[in-house]
Amino acid sequence: MSRNKEQLLTQLRRIEGQIRGIQKMLEDDRYCIDILIQIQAARASLTQVGLSVLDGHVKGCVVKAVQHGDNEILDELMDAVKKFSR
Repeated sequence: MSRNKEQLLTQLRRIEGQIRGIQKMLEDDRYCIDILIQIQAARASLTQVGLSVLDGHVKGCVVKAVQHGDNEILDELMDAVKKFSR
């Protein structure tokens, strides 16, 4: 397993812990603003994981495909970027 993959898995495990923490906050009737802050933190962490995956895809899969003449992958990439950025 590559180092980057290990880092992403570590980040995802941390996010999983954040989500469990948010669930506990809801169960404990914590202050709504505190819950919203934690939700935003988890969302930001997921965005970072997504950007790392996208970076790897562009630098790996997309570059290789374009080098082999597969320019359709650029349309696929743009579709993925549009969906990710919503």
